[in-house]
Amino acid sequence: MNNTYDMVVVGGGAAGMSGAKIAARMRRRVLVIDAGAPRNAPAQGVHNYLYAEGGAPADLRATARAEAETYGVEVVEGSAAGAVILRDPEPNAARFTVDVRTGDGSITTVGARRLLLATGLLDVLPQIGGLAERWGRDVLHCPFCHGWEVRAQAIGVLGTSPMAVHQVLLFRRLSEDVVYFQHTAPDPSDEQVEQLAALGVPWVVGPVTAVTTTNGALSGVQMADGRVIARQAVAIGTGLAGREDLVADLGLSMSDLEMGGAVLGRYLPTDATGATTMPGVWAAGNVAAPMAQVINSAAAGATAGSSIHMDLMGEDVAAAVSTHRARLTSAPRAGA
Repeated sequence: MNNTYDMVVVGGGAAGMSGAKIAARMRRRVLVIDAGAPRNAPAQGVHNYLYAEGGAPADLRATARAEAETYGVEVVEGSAAGAVILRDPEPNAARFTVDVRTGDGSITTVGARRLLLATGLLDVLPQIGGLAERWGRDVLHCPFCHGWEVRAQAIGVLGTSPMAVHQVLLFRRLSEDVVYFQHTAPDPSDEQVEQLAALGVPWVVGPVTAVTTTNGALSGVQMADGRVIARQAVAIGTGLAGREDLVADLGLSMSDLEMGGAVLGRYLPTDATGATTMPGVWAAGNVAAPMAQVINSAAAGATAGSSIHMDLMGEDVAAAVSTHRARLTSAPRAGA
């Protein structure tokens, strides 16, 4: 195929662009398929990312794309509509084909010697009035990513899993005014009840129906019984749904992410380099590590990209040696 790439990357976030860039700097031909729907789009800034602290997600994505394109990475705005594993491919040829659907609905098929899945995940929010509208601003999930921005404020932690009290303990470090709303989480253990009491965290039992706003900012948590408890920010443990683009097509399957005795989401297992159980396919970022922050995802993408290059290098060298041996075998001998 004339449109065969050394590496096709599905996903244009930190993991995907990082992997694409490091491979392209080794003169690999790389295509990135970017659907333009990053998990962190609602966030006001990316944190704990050295040299880019507080940068707007859209700005960082634009910078990453520009850097990758500097080294020849091709980026197509679209989605991966399907993939096929090619049986018994020739050396140095495509192992896979990927159908790329662009915004006008048209589909182009490209070949890939190697694939990097960096499709990320989706945060699944409970059906509570106003929650989705405040997501990424004063409704948040990660104390390391966004806790500093709500430090010393009146914080409510909304329980949805057995890990809820753990989240309370994390946010209690950031504020002395934390309220635990049990909502649908199981009853805390005796040890957890003691921890809440020792830290002075009120524990509110009963379903939450909505978050309220005043002058464009979150102002309270509304209970099913009509009570509104004043809060400035709400923390919640979301469901983590890995984007399963191409996973089944490639003979792979997602695994359950279990924490605290509960399934919190799904992810695609890999080894330390990002390699999956399907030869030729790597994964990086939140699709493989749901708890990873942006800086972790970028690092995982770089690891996968360099690993893919080295895998390709082994194949390239083996093919060159085979050709060299064939040339020597067929060359006429002196005096013949």
